[in-house]
Amino acid sequence: MEANNIELRTFKAPIADIHLLEGGSGPDLLFLHGAGGLTKEDPFLAALAEKYHVYAPLLPGFGESEECGEIRNMLDFTLHTLDILMALNLDKPIVVGHSMGGMIAAEMAAIAPNDIDKLCLICPAGLWLDEHPIPDIFATMPYELPELLFHDPEAGGAMMTAGADFSDPEFLTAFLIQNARQLGMAGKILFPVPERGLSERLYRVKAKTILVWGESDKLIAMPYGEAFNKAIAGSELIRVPEAGHMIIVEQTAAVLGAIGKLS
Repeated sequence: MEANNIELRTFKAPIADIHLLEGGSGPDLLFLHGAGGLTKEDPFLAALAEKYHVYAPLLPGFGESEECGEIRNMLDFTLHTLDILMALNLDKPIVVGHSMGGMIAAEMAAIAPNDIDKLCLICPAGLWLDEHPIPDIFATMPYELPELLFHDPEAGGAMMTAGADFSDPEFLTAFLIQNARQLGMAGKILFPVPERGLSERLYRVKAKTILVWGESDKLIAMPYGEAFNKAIAGSELIRVPEAGHMIIVEQTAAVLGAIGKLS
């Protein structure tokens, strides 16, 4: 496979068919995306593929993957992703997860602590602090998202709508259907609050863990990074200035540098 050439692969797994974006060369790295999904053209995926052999599964309901009624709860999501590791025959790759994907990655490392020894969690969901409630993304209007997700909302809004033609009825219909499919699956672990008991399992994580957080994250604020850091023994919390929840596109180099600590 040509380095950095991201390709879509599809193969069978016990719970649901796997749709996987793969590319690059270097150490094996499993990347788990957030609730916004992932495409072949994603700039963060391309940046990862410059340094790693990247395997980025599309969760059921995202991209080309079908929704899966058998995946109902956090354990199902976690076991499905562990099944992906087995199907790919990957031996302890670097596991990186952003937001919802970070929640799943943390659960994987807690449930199978001997199978994952290098973990990077990028502003993961999964905990709940009453004094710092996480905004309900399911009740958030699209025009409100840039303010929640980006350090620079104006630039973030332009990035989110690049190439989109909402005046085209066919484009709008496809967008709304895809968005409903994705949020329907994500809601199984993020709605009504993104907490499924992870705090009670983080003590089981043995992996060398790097936590990466944007100092301007308004969706999952910095106190959550501090809570993860306290709960995972030996973890390191890296705070990145001028970055919000979408730190992976606002400060890509800083995120890659943090992941590099695991190589």
